Parts: sequence; structure tokens; C-alpha cells
Amino acid sequence: MHEPDRYVLWGSAGHAKVLAEAIRRLGGKVVALFDNSPNANSAVPDAPFIGGSDSFPAWLNRTLDYRELFALVAIGGARGQDRMQIQEQLAQSGLRIEPIIHPHAFVADNAVIGAGTQVLAMAVVAAEASVGAACIVNHRASVDHECQIADGVHLAPGATLCGCVTVAEYAMIGAGAIVLPRLRIGRNSIIGAGAVVTRDVPDDVVAVGNPARVVRHRHADSQETRRAAPSVSCTPSGGGLGRARPWGRSEV
Repeated sequence: MHEPDRYVLWGSAGHAKVLAEAIRRLGGKVVALFDNSPNANSAVPDAPFIGGSDSFPAWLNRTLDYRELFALVAIGGARGQDRMQIQEQLAQSGLRIEPIIHPHAFVADNAVIGAGTQVLAMAVVAAEASVGAACIVNHRASVDHECQIADGVHLAPGATLCGCVTVAEYAMIGAGAIVLPRLRIGRNSIIGAGAVVTRDVPDDVVAVGNPARVVRHRHADSQETRRAAPSVSCTPSGGGLGRARPWGRSEV
């Protein structure tokens, strides 16, 4: 009998619940959750909350079959750089990083989905689109033909990218926003909920409205990871020390 795929989630708030549902639909199960928030507990019934970055190395050392486990980063919002850094650390620890595609999502045969990317229920990734690593294509989000989405991007529920849109690293497209064809959304930029983007958006800005206008600039190093938690080395005993990186906490 085939054993179900087992998942570790980093992040134990609302997005963990969403990923757990997708995992169950695919026949898998969540076996452990981690989060650096001091108020965190298990967001998934029957899956233990282990702790934060200080608890992870000991858990890894006593989990003899950890290389058979998959890992996903359950941190949403405009925190793509956090997702990417944590995902890299989980991969360095020996956990398996693969995309997850909800069975009620549509992904074209010739689309490309990066490692650790999450394509959720009713989402669409159309022909010849490319989605990078550690991205979230949330419920009912639509990525039309030939779009190019870089690492760490989040398309919130109902966001629509028309054909041939380019979205740079760590950007977030808000719920119900629309980006018209052949435009570019800059690195680390946020498009507000319900916005209609009719021209290119530069890096490190927030744009809102219809048509979307830049209303403020974002500091490139403002993401939550910089203040969230101590650095840890996650390589198990006997394997040498990996380079320490900050580990995030989840708020969504």
C-alpha cells in the first residue's frame, strides 16, 4: 500500500490551513509545523506544532527519515523574500522541495512551475507561462499565456495577469487586481486589491486604484524576516554546518 506523502509546513497560521487542505486533497498529510511567532500553535488538526527556529535542528536530528519528507513555506502576504530564504534553508537541511498543485487548479501541459510554488484551488496557469520558485498562485488567480513570474511572487485570490505579463521577484498582486497584457510589475512592488494596471510599475513601490497609480515607495529591506527571528543552522548532526539565515514567522 502506498504511503501518503508527508509534509512539514513552516508557518502555522491561516495559509497553513489552506495548504493542509490542498495536501489532504492530494492524499498527503501534514506531520509537523514550525513558526517563530511567540503565539503560534498548530493550525492543522492532528499535526503537532514543534516550535520555531530554535526547535528545528533537534527535531531534524531525531527524525530519521527526514529526507523522505516534503516541505512548504506557509507564509503569504507580501513576504516573498522571506519565503524564498526559508525554502532555501529547508532544502539545505535535506527536506524535499517540490511544487504543489491543487487538484481543482488548471496548469497547462507546457507551463513551468518552480520548486515550492503553490497553485491553489480554481487557479489557472495557462499555456507557456512560467512561474518561479516559492510563489503563491492563490485561489481563482489567473496567469494567462506566456506570463513570466519570478521567484517569491504572490498572486492573491482572484488576481488576473493578462497575456505576456512579467512580474519581478517578491512582488505581490492584490486580491482582484488586473494587470493588462505585456506589462511589467517591478521587484518587491505591491499592487493593491482591485487595482487595474495599465502601464509598467517600477521596483519597490505600492500602486493602487483604477488606473493604478504609485502612492508610495517601499524600502528594499523592509520585509519581516529582518526583525522576526534569530539565525539558525539547520544541518543535522554529522553533516557539517550550513550557512545561518534568518527564519520568519507567519502572520497570514
